[in-house]
Amino acid sequence: MTERVVLAYSGGLDTSVAIGWIAEATGAEVVAVAVDVGQGGEDMNVIRKRALDCGAVEAYVADARDEFANEYCMPALRANGLYLDRYPLVSAISRPVIVKHMVAAARQFGASTVAHGCTGKGNDQVRFEVATTSLAPDLKSIAPVRDLALTREKAIDYAEKHDLPIATTKKNPFSIDQNVWGRAVETGFLEDIWNEPTKDVYSYTDDPTFPPVADEVIITFEQGVPVALDGVAVTPLQAIQEMNRRAGAQGVGRIDIVEDRLVGIKSREIYEAPGAIALIAAHQELENVTVEREQARFKRQVEQRWSELVYDGMWFSPLKKSLDVFIDDTQKYVSGDIRMVMHGGRATVTGRRSEQSLYDFNLATYDEGDAFDQSQARGFIEIYGLTAKLAAARDEKFGNGVDLGVGAL
Repeated sequence: MTERVVLAYSGGLDTSVAIGWIAEATGAEVVAVAVDVGQGGEDMNVIRKRALDCGAVEAYVADARDEFANEYCMPALRANGLYLDRYPLVSAISRPVIVKHMVAAARQFGASTVAHGCTGKGNDQVRFEVATTSLAPDLKSIAPVRDLALTREKAIDYAEKHDLPIATTKKNPFSIDQNVWGRAVETGFLEDIWNEPTKDVYSYTDDPTFPPVADEVIITFEQGVPVALDGVAVTPLQAIQEMNRRAGAQGVGRIDIVEDRLVGIKSREIYEAPGAIALIAAHQELENVTVEREQARFKRQVEQRWSELVYDGMWFSPLKKSLDVFIDDTQKYVSGDIRMVMHGGRATVTGRRSEQSLYDFNLATYDEGDAFDQSQARGFIEIYGLTAKLAAARDEKFGNGVDLGVGAL
């Protein structure tokens, strides 16, 4: 029986050429897998036909938009997933769902190997291959660009020689990856980190310098998940799409960052994630109202580690799964409404309300009706500061007290 390789297929030049390239290099038949995670562009049926026309023996197409929104974007939202406190893991969370469908296709069509179009310098090669071995330890992985010397120049020559149904002359100066959660742009002149991004870098967001009139939205959450916008019920996918549209029109969610890649290099990346950034800001503020103080403090540590694990391709790892359990528990009372104004690149929370709120007006007010017994504060401070007081007294006794910088009188 002829070996089969499942290829993550985008419909572009490189992966179209990779179908025949892999077949010639390995002697295997290629099954193309295209997964719709809300990246837009060509119809998936057109992409499927192109894969077959380029030599694939089978083409597996999956509409995973709702799956991606429900099972990947929503966990990222509940975790306030931001790598280096800024990047909402746009590409990182899409790789596990793509791999899940690649593994399913490998089982369906009897493939022993999966293939992806990543280079040997990026994070995605790790994400694809670690996710694959996490779901199917028996499957092997190859990367035509990294392992089979497929360069862009060779891809163009191959496509023209074999008359493949794919454009070969137009070359975008950027490397772009996008889905419903956001858009990632790199390479080209952006590799000089002194260069300012030009207008053609952006697609999901309008220029925040000249915004339209401010847009106010009320986002309703249930257990950390958006369920309505301005009182209209939405699915997670609809919430992201609508917030992409509205926040994007205000230029919200533009990110220019030099980040630490898993492979050890620093890389300059431009991201656009209007819906993700606005929803995370709203979710964080609702947590401020509904999550108990010590739980919230610890969750911030968990969020950072969760984001690092996901960025590093460990979506299916035991630690990430354990952190998911903690995060899920913290969302029990994260329900309510957040009012947000989006304008000129900013998404600003202006109001919060929740039946599960821990904010007590009668305790917080300084006006008449204050229920906080201030007479208890003195004793609280004395007990709270007791250990620091004892340590300071010991330092004074042994000549290690704080130098106040006051000269002898």
